Amino acid sequence: MQKTGYRVYGYRWVMLSVYMIIIAVNQLLWITFAPITNEAVQHYGVSDLKIGFLSMCFMIVYLVVSIPASWIIDTYGIRVGVGTGAVLTGLFGLLRGLVPSNYNLLLMAQVGIAIGQPFLLNAITKVAARWFPIEERATASGLGTLSSYIGLLAGMILTPWLVSGSGISRMLYIYGIFALISAVVFIVFVRERPPVAPCSPGQEERALALDGLKLIFRNKNFNWLMFIFFIGLGVFNAVATWIENILRPRGFSSVQAGMTGGLMIAGGILGALILPVLSDHYRKRTPFIMIALAGATISLIGITVATNYFMVLISAMAFGFFLLSSGPIGFQYGAEITYPVSEGTSNGFLLLAGQISGILFIFGMNSFKSSITGSMTRPLVVMIILMSVSLLSSTRIRESSLIKGEHGHRL
Repeated sequence: MQKTGYRVYGYRWVMLSVYMIIIAVNQLLWITFAPITNEAVQHYGVSDLKIGFLSMCFMIVYLVVSIPASWIIDTYGIRVGVGTGAVLTGLFGLLRGLVPSNYNLLLMAQVGIAIGQPFLLNAITKVAARWFPIEERATASGLGTLSSYIGLLAGMILTPWLVSGSGISRMLYIYGIFALISAVVFIVFVRERPPVAPCSPGQEERALALDGLKLIFRNKNFNWLMFIFFIGLGVFNAVATWIENILRPRGFSSVQAGMTGGLMIAGGILGALILPVLSDHYRKRTPFIMIALAGATISLIGITVATNYFMVLISAMAFGFFLLSSGPIGFQYGAEITYPVSEGTSNGFLLLAGQISGILFIFGMNSFKSSITGSMTRPLVVMIILMSVSLLSSTRIRESSLIKGEHGHRL
């Protein structure tokens, strides 16, 4: 049992579970207004773009907070780093429910939740590395990323349903109470690390965030991976933010838009359960990244041109299945190829790339939509071209050498 000097503990699943819950809640709060843009415009008396900004502010805040958050995670650990994100999510999520009719106060609460987001998302590979052996890390990262998809799915499906039955104010209050409870659960059950590391001692040490900056941009594979995330995550953020505006000109309702967005996330959940596990099983990263990008590009064409609701749903589910499943594999691949750069740093820069592009793509889609019909077909065609470029770029990355080696012993 002790031959290799490391062990794997069952509590890793408790740790991963409470981490997944708080991520899911944070993402639910992010995506809340995407499927009810029209209702929110009427409720607050503001423009489409101002409602879109309630989601987009998460990306803007991420640009400022991401590197400090990664440094705090790497320096002070999971309890302090992720705990900060949990507290901000719980407190500002509740505040949002207490000021449901004031747009300016609502935006302030959204910014508070947004500050907590990088403290949560940037720690996905850190939690996986602290608690899981390397042959389970893509799976653990996949489940961590999966939780964000679950939160998005809940937001897409539950929000229109709650609003139609109880109104926006009641919906925000319900979400606020749930956010506070989730934060408390995380604080109670979080643990920093297991008694014995789940990997060999040499692989436990990582360079801190600032030190990692000297290494990370010298890595050609990681630079290509950042470019892939820049396009892929940016496209997803833009499509998720404007899902109702994409479908409304074709005659679909906000409930149908919410179902479409929900099925897109459901496809991502399914993909995150399948592709990262296969990646771990076959001990390969790059082929699965390429497969995911190819499938996402083809299915985005369906979202762009389909007028039949069933075909829209199928295309959205396929788009989510392929594009969102590439995220956890990409995070783990990035952590492996930049070793000994810390997981928080590699994770943070990949997300940072996607947040920058998300802001640009969201503004771009709104600016280049048809001024007559509101159709977003034109900017969606540009997104398809960019996804094709991303697919071509994925052929330039080389397989991780770290995935080829280590096995651990379980308790």
